[in-house]
Amino acid sequence: MGGRMGDETNRIREQVLALRCQAGDDRAFEELVGAFHERLRSYVARVLGLADAADDVLQDVWLDVYRGIPRLRNVRGLRSWLYRIARGRAALHLRRRKAWSFEPLAAEDAIDDAHGEPACSPEEIERLNRCLDALAPPHREALVLRFMEDMTYEEIATATGCELGTVRSRLHYAKRALREIIERSEP
Repeated sequence: MGGRMGDETNRIREQVLALRCQAGDDRAFEELVGAFHERLRSYVARVLGLADAADDVLQDVWLDVYRGIPRLRNVRGLRSWLYRIARGRAALHLRRRKAWSFEPLAAEDAIDDAHGEPACSPEEIERLNRCLDALAPPHREALVLRFMEDMTYEEIATATGCELGTVRSRLHYAKRALREIIERSEP
């Protein structure tokens, strides 16, 4: 139950940051960047498949956020709004490159939070990355946002511009497809 309380506290903190930013508090914007930069960088790097390009895209993301936050109507949707901007900027970058992929899962991303130890061996992580790569991009994106970025269905719908039912469907079929791919890839 402590985890839910921490999540709620973080969400309230994010909403307060958004309100402070809307009031023109530059320090709050710096805090917002500090709170989300690495998470957005990880997401953008996965979408682009190039960690190096993520920093360039993030510059545009943060500029869009700075310009747009005064017009953000619902501060409760801050997280989804940030990911939607990041997704849009990454998609623009990819259209210029004509590609759509995700950066592989790194060993440090697969940590068992309860024990602080790797949840998977390097071989298992490599196998999981191969299986994720075999998924259709919309299914892969839904899994990344849900399980790696810990977003709710509603946040994913907002971030991707999809209906809630589409998100549910994508996650359902993505989990099923991933399970089948994993079973087929077992030695």
